[in-house]
Amino acid sequence: MRWPAEAIWEAVAPLLPGFTVEVLPQLDSTNTELMRRARTGQADPVLLVAEQQTAGRGRLGRAWQSSAGDSLTFSLGLPLAPADWSGLSLAVGVSVAESLHPDIVLKWPNDLWLGDRKLAGILIETASFGEGAAGARYAVIGVGVNIAPRPATGLSTRPAALRELLPQADAPAVLERVARRLVQDVQRFGAHGFAAFQQRFEQRDALRNRAVQLSDGTTGTAQGVDAGGSLLVHTAAGPQTISSSEVSVRPAAA
Repeated sequence: MRWPAEAIWEAVAPLLPGFTVEVLPQLDSTNTELMRRARTGQADPVLLVAEQQTAGRGRLGRAWQSSAGDSLTFSLGLPLAPADWSGLSLAVGVSVAESLHPDIVLKWPNDLWLGDRKLAGILIETASFGEGAAGARYAVIGVGVNIAPRPATGLSTRPAALRELLPQADAPAVLERVARRLVQDVQRFGAHGFAAFQQRFEQRDALRNRAVQLSDGTTGTAQGVDAGGSLLVHTAAGPQTISSSEVSVRPAAA
């Protein structure tokens, strides 16, 4: 595959001094690699792409399978110092979805869906580093997008593929499509927090007004998110604000 590394660098470098683009044929995980580097003091801004991941990770330790050409897996690493980290995964989801297609919706807290099928996932990790600016950490923002259809075997949510919406899509073109806006939006989050993204998220909220089940078994109706990105759920016991529990949508009755 031919990757537009130079074009992405030219678009992003003015926003992020010291920025580099790195494409590797295979890695265990782009997030894992950038976290390893951060722990050794490497905190420069970088976009790291793996054509294939052998040990990709999703939220709560789930595996993210990827093979060359069938998916796009990358991580953006950069120093970041928001006043509040809450809602960063939602802001990233908003940015990627808006760059790709109007029909893509967002499933709190870190997935992009097509209908009720998972199109992409986001994993955010942070590491302290050296003598960075006060309050700054090294943010590693991992994104995995299904480009081509994939089997649903072993997956809790059926997968979707970007080629259902964009038949000519390939991983290099999709990366170029999302990279600059993603950097801009992450910087916007650093300056203004999730409140700057709340309305944009609500326009694509896949759970709003739907029956949901929390990881502790509680059921209720999702009612959007607050200014910090927490999920608002109306339950039999009254309103609940969910900031960390896993939430799954209950299947609609036939």
